[in-house]
Amino acid sequence: MLGHIDFNTSDSSVPLLDSIADRVEGGINSAITDAARKLNIHDFYSAHVLDYCEGYYTPMAISNATEHPTKNVTRCSNRTALFHFDPTAILQSELKSDVDLFADLHWPSAIEDGIRAVEVASNAMFVLYCIGVAFAGVAVLGSLCGVFLEGRMSMLLNVMLNFLAFLALGIASAIVTVIAVKVTNIVNQHGDDIGLAAKKGSTFLGMTWAATALMLLACFAWIFECVVARRKQVSYIREGKEGRL
Repeated sequence: MLGHIDFNTSDSSVPLLDSIADRVEGGINSAITDAARKLNIHDFYSAHVLDYCEGYYTPMAISNATEHPTKNVTRCSNRTALFHFDPTAILQSELKSDVDLFADLHWPSAIEDGIRAVEVASNAMFVLYCIGVAFAGVAVLGSLCGVFLEGRMSMLLNVMLNFLAFLALGIASAIVTVIAVKVTNIVNQHGDDIGLAAKKGSTFLGMTWAATALMLLACFAWIFECVVARRKQVSYIREGKEGRL
């Protein structure tokens, strides 16, 4: 979030001082928010796998004793494959022509270096997500067929499909987790001086790891079916031999 200032007055025990502090904080935050908007800088930028969104906090960027900001998304970029979030290029394109991100706003070059360092990893993440989703979709169809078709080959095929989906989604989830942690740490470490902060998308990380866990459970379920079917087959063979005797 750009244009952020943390003016903490929660430790005060005097109501009058609290009121004065809230007014001072509101004035400072309002001035910073106005300055950021005059530069065409948005309050927040949310990076996703295929695109990014930007917007403003309402009624103000910083919460106080009476008001808490909510996100108001104003625009999202076009969804593209192998998308890589480049905040430096985005901010520079939005700034007025006579404002330079590095010279005038002191944008840390370490942030740019850190984000470029994970570009290859983000591309690999996208490819693995595509592979994982494809295998998961085929695994669903295979599971539906396996309900009606008997035989170990059908079960083994479903085990393989679910395992490949789990493997691709698991690696992709690990990559996106590392990227989120690395980028967040870099931004928070080098962006504090210019009021820049970042946080991980906990909801997305939870969803991607949940999908990975579900594919693993599906794989174990089909392995269990294979074992049960094998035991039934052995039991039938034994019963047939005993009947002949």
